[in-house]
Amino acid sequence: MRLVLFDLDNTLLAGDSDFEWAQFLIEQGVLDREVYEARNLAFYEQYKAGTLDIHEFLDFQLKPLSRHPRSQLEVWHGEFMRSKILPIVAAKARTLVSEAIQSADLVAIITATNSFVTAPIARELGVAHLIATEPEQCNGEFTGQVAGTPCFREGKIARLDGFLKERGTSWDKVAESRFYSDSLNDLPLLQRVSHPVAVDPDPTLKSHAESHGWPVISLR
Repeated sequence: MRLVLFDLDNTLLAGDSDFEWAQFLIEQGVLDREVYEARNLAFYEQYKAGTLDIHEFLDFQLKPLSRHPRSQLEVWHGEFMRSKILPIVAAKARTLVSEAIQSADLVAIITATNSFVTAPIARELGVAHLIATEPEQCNGEFTGQVAGTPCFREGKIARLDGFLKERGTSWDKVAESRFYSDSLNDLPLLQRVSHPVAVDPDPTLKSHAESHGWPVISLR
Protein backbone atom coordinates (compact mmCIF):
# COMPACT_ATOMS: atom_id res chain seq x y z
CA MET A 1 0.00 0.00 0.00
CA ARG A 2 1.17 3.52 -0.81
CA LEU A 3 0.26 6.06 1.87
CA VAL A 4 0.50 9.84 1.52
CA LEU A 5 0.03 12.14 4.51
CA PHE A 6 -0.21 15.91 4.60
CA ASP A 7 0.13 18.25 7.53
CA LEU A 8 -2.30 21.13 7.12
CA ASP A 9 -1.23 24.36 8.83
CA ASN A 10 1.65 26.18 7.15
CA THR A 11 1.96 23.20 4.79
CA LEU A 12 -1.11 22.96 2.56
CA LEU A 13 -2.22 26.28 3.99
CA ALA A 14 -0.04 29.39 3.89
CA GLY A 15 -1.06 30.06 7.48
CA ASP A 16 -2.35 28.36 10.62
CA SER A 17 -6.07 27.51 10.79
CA ASP A 18 -5.98 27.06 14.58
CA PHE A 19 -4.54 30.54 15.09
CA GLU A 20 -6.81 32.08 12.45
CA TRP A 21 -9.95 30.55 13.97
CA ALA A 22 -9.27 32.20 17.32
CA GLN A 23 -8.45 35.49 15.58
CA PHE A 24 -11.66 35.22 13.58
CA LEU A 25 -13.74 34.78 16.74
CA ILE A 26 -11.98 37.79 18.27
CA GLU A 27 -12.73 39.89 15.19
CA GLN A 28 -16.39 38.80 15.33
CA GLY A 29 -16.60 39.91 18.96
CA VAL A 30 -17.27 36.34 20.10
CA LEU A 31 -14.08 36.32 22.16
CA ASP A 32 -12.78 39.27 24.13
CA ARG A 33 -9.77 40.73 22.32
CA GLU A 34 -8.01 41.89 25.48
CA VAL A 35 -8.29 38.47 27.11
CA TYR A 36 -7.73 36.15 24.14
CA GLU A 37 -5.47 37.80 21.57
CA ALA A 38 -2.30 37.86 23.66
CA ARG A 39 -2.80 34.23 24.69
CA ASN A 40 -3.47 33.17 21.11
CA LEU A 41 -0.24 34.81 19.98
CA ALA A 42 1.68 33.29 22.90
CA PHE A 43 0.45 29.77 22.14
CA TYR A 44 1.35 30.20 18.46
CA GLU A 45 4.90 31.26 19.35
CA GLN A 46 5.21 28.27 21.70
CA TYR A 47 4.06 25.96 18.90
CA LYS A 48 6.65 27.37 16.50
CA ALA A 49 9.35 27.01 19.16
CA GLY A 50 8.39 23.39 19.90
CA THR A 51 7.50 24.17 23.53
CA LEU A 52 3.69 24.04 23.35
CA ASP A 53 1.79 22.30 26.15
CA ILE A 54 -0.89 20.73 23.98
CA HIS A 55 -3.36 20.16 26.83
CA GLU A 56 -3.11 23.77 28.01
CA PHE A 57 -3.61 24.94 24.46
CA LEU A 58 -6.59 22.67 23.84
CA ASP A 59 -8.26 23.96 26.99
CA PHE A 60 -7.91 27.45 25.50
CA GLN A 61 -8.98 26.44 21.99
CA LEU A 62 -11.88 24.07 22.74
CA LYS A 63 -13.61 25.91 25.57
CA PRO A 64 -15.19 28.50 23.22
CA LEU A 65 -16.81 25.68 21.23
CA SER A 66 -18.74 24.64 24.33
CA ARG A 67 -20.21 28.11 24.89
CA HIS A 68 -22.21 28.31 21.67
CA PRO A 69 -24.75 26.09 19.88
CA ARG A 70 -23.35 23.90 17.12
CA SER A 71 -25.66 25.61 14.63
CA GLN A 72 -24.14 29.02 15.38
CA LEU A 73 -20.61 27.62 15.23
CA GLU A 74 -21.35 26.23 11.76
CA VAL A 75 -22.52 29.66 10.56
CA TRP A 76 -19.35 31.27 11.86
CA HIS A 77 -17.23 28.56 10.29
CA GLY A 78 -18.75 29.17 6.88
CA GLU A 79 -17.66 32.78 7.02
CA PHE A 80 -14.28 31.73 8.44
CA MET A 81 -13.74 29.50 5.41
CA ARG A 82 -14.58 32.31 2.99
CA SER A 83 -12.64 35.09 4.68
CA LYS A 84 -9.67 33.34 6.28
CA ILE A 85 -9.03 29.93 4.71
CA LEU A 86 -9.72 30.11 0.98
CA PRO A 87 -7.28 33.02 0.54
CA ILE A 88 -4.43 30.95 2.02
CA VAL A 89 -4.92 27.78 -0.04
CA ALA A 90 -2.21 27.91 -2.69
CA ALA A 91 -2.74 26.51 -6.18
CA LYS A 92 0.43 24.43 -5.78
CA ALA A 93 -1.07 22.78 -2.69
CA ARG A 94 -4.22 21.82 -4.58
CA THR A 95 -2.12 20.36 -7.39
CA LEU A 96 0.06 18.35 -5.01
CA VAL A 97 -2.99 16.92 -3.24
CA SER A 98 -4.67 16.06 -6.54
CA GLU A 99 -1.57 14.23 -7.76
CA ALA A 100 -1.38 12.25 -4.51
CA ILE A 101 -5.04 11.22 -4.72
CA GLN A 102 -4.51 9.95 -8.26
CA SER A 103 -1.34 7.96 -7.47
CA ALA A 104 -1.62 6.73 -3.87
CA ASP A 105 -3.78 4.03 -2.30
CA LEU A 106 -4.59 6.12 0.77
CA VAL A 107 -4.32 9.89 1.29
CA ALA A 108 -5.02 11.71 4.54
CA ILE A 109 -4.53 15.06 6.20
CA ILE A 110 -3.06 14.62 9.67
CA THR A 111 -3.19 17.71 11.87
CA ALA A 112 -3.08 18.83 15.49
CA THR A 113 -5.87 21.30 14.81
CA ASN A 114 -9.28 20.05 15.92
CA SER A 115 -11.63 18.40 13.45
CA PHE A 116 -14.38 21.03 13.77
CA VAL A 117 -12.02 23.59 12.29
CA THR A 118 -10.30 21.29 9.81
CA ALA A 119 -12.94 18.91 8.41
CA PRO A 120 -14.42 21.54 6.05
CA ILE A 121 -10.89 22.44 4.93
CA ALA A 122 -10.12 18.81 4.12
CA ARG A 123 -13.34 18.63 2.09
CA GLU A 124 -12.39 21.82 0.25
CA LEU A 125 -9.07 20.22 -0.70
CA GLY A 126 -10.79 17.03 -1.82
CA VAL A 127 -9.18 14.83 0.84
CA ALA A 128 -11.59 12.17 2.10
CA HIS A 129 -9.62 11.18 5.21
CA LEU A 130 -8.80 13.47 8.13
CA ILE A 131 -6.82 12.52 11.22
CA ALA A 132 -7.17 15.40 13.68
CA THR A 133 -7.52 16.22 17.35
CA GLU A 134 -11.12 15.36 18.23
CA PRO A 135 -13.21 17.69 20.40
CA GLU A 136 -15.47 15.79 22.79
CA GLN A 137 -19.19 15.95 22.01
CA CYS A 138 -22.37 15.25 23.93
CA ASN A 139 -25.65 15.09 21.99
CA GLY A 140 -23.98 16.83 19.06
CA GLU A 141 -22.69 19.76 21.09
CA PHE A 142 -19.10 20.35 22.14
CA THR A 143 -18.12 19.94 25.80
CA GLY A 144 -14.90 21.95 25.65
CA GLN A 145 -12.79 18.85 26.32
CA VAL A 146 -10.63 16.73 24.04
CA ALA A 147 -11.65 13.19 23.11
CA GLY A 148 -8.82 10.67 23.10
CA THR A 149 -5.20 11.37 22.23
CA PRO A 150 -4.39 14.81 20.79
CA CYS A 151 -3.02 14.49 17.26
CA PHE A 152 0.23 16.24 18.13
CA ARG A 153 3.90 15.21 17.98
CA GLU A 154 4.07 11.49 19.01
CA GLY A 155 0.28 11.57 19.23
CA LYS A 156 0.16 11.76 15.44
CA ILE A 157 1.80 8.33 15.26
CA ALA A 158 -0.66 6.87 17.77
CA ARG A 159 -3.62 8.36 15.91
CA LEU A 160 -2.27 7.16 12.56
CA ASP A 161 -1.89 3.63 13.91
CA GLY A 162 -5.51 3.74 15.08
CA PHE A 163 -6.62 5.10 11.71
CA LEU A 164 -4.93 2.23 9.87
CA LYS A 165 -6.33 -0.36 12.29
CA GLU A 166 -9.87 0.97 11.72
CA ARG A 167 -9.35 0.23 8.03
CA GLY A 168 -8.20 -3.32 8.61
CA THR A 169 -4.56 -2.66 7.95
CA SER A 170 -1.38 -1.74 9.82
CA TRP A 171 1.92 0.05 9.41
CA ASP A 172 3.79 -3.10 8.40
CA LYS A 173 1.51 -3.38 5.36
CA VAL A 174 2.48 0.09 4.13
CA ALA A 175 5.08 -0.42 1.41
CA GLU A 176 5.70 3.27 0.78
CA SER A 177 4.82 6.24 2.97
CA ARG A 178 5.23 9.94 2.33
CA PHE A 179 4.59 12.81 4.77
CA TYR A 180 4.65 16.51 3.92
CA SER A 181 5.12 18.94 6.82
CA ASP A 182 6.55 22.33 7.72
CA SER A 183 7.07 21.84 11.45
CA LEU A 184 9.69 20.60 13.88
CA ASN A 185 6.74 19.28 15.91
CA ASP A 186 6.21 16.66 13.18
CA LEU A 187 9.71 15.18 13.38
CA PRO A 188 8.44 11.98 15.11
CA LEU A 189 6.18 11.13 12.16
CA LEU A 190 8.59 12.46 9.53
CA GLN A 191 11.23 10.10 10.91
CA ARG A 192 8.84 7.16 10.67
CA VAL A 193 7.79 7.42 7.02
CA SER A 194 9.90 6.19 4.12
CA HIS A 195 9.75 9.53 2.27
CA PRO A 196 9.69 12.63 4.53
CA VAL A 197 9.27 15.96 2.73
CA ALA A 198 9.83 19.36 4.34
CA VAL A 199 7.43 22.00 3.00
CA ASP A 200 8.30 25.65 3.58
CA PRO A 201 9.92 24.39 6.78
CA ASP A 202 10.67 26.21 10.00
CA PRO A 203 14.42 26.70 10.66
CA THR A 204 14.77 23.61 12.86
CA LEU A 205 13.06 21.30 10.38
CA LYS A 206 14.93 22.84 7.45
CA SER A 207 18.27 22.20 9.14
CA HIS A 208 17.26 18.63 10.02
CA ALA A 209 15.99 17.97 6.49
CA GLU A 210 19.15 19.30 4.85
CA SER A 211 21.43 17.31 7.15
CA HIS A 212 19.47 14.09 6.44
CA GLY A 213 19.04 14.61 2.70
CA TRP A 214 15.27 15.06 2.82
CA PRO A 215 13.59 16.99 -0.01
CA VAL A 216 12.72 20.60 0.82
CA ILE A 217 9.95 22.15 -1.30
CA SER A 218 7.78 25.27 -1.31
CA LEU A 219 4.07 25.53 -2.05
CA ARG A 220 3.92 29.28 -1.55
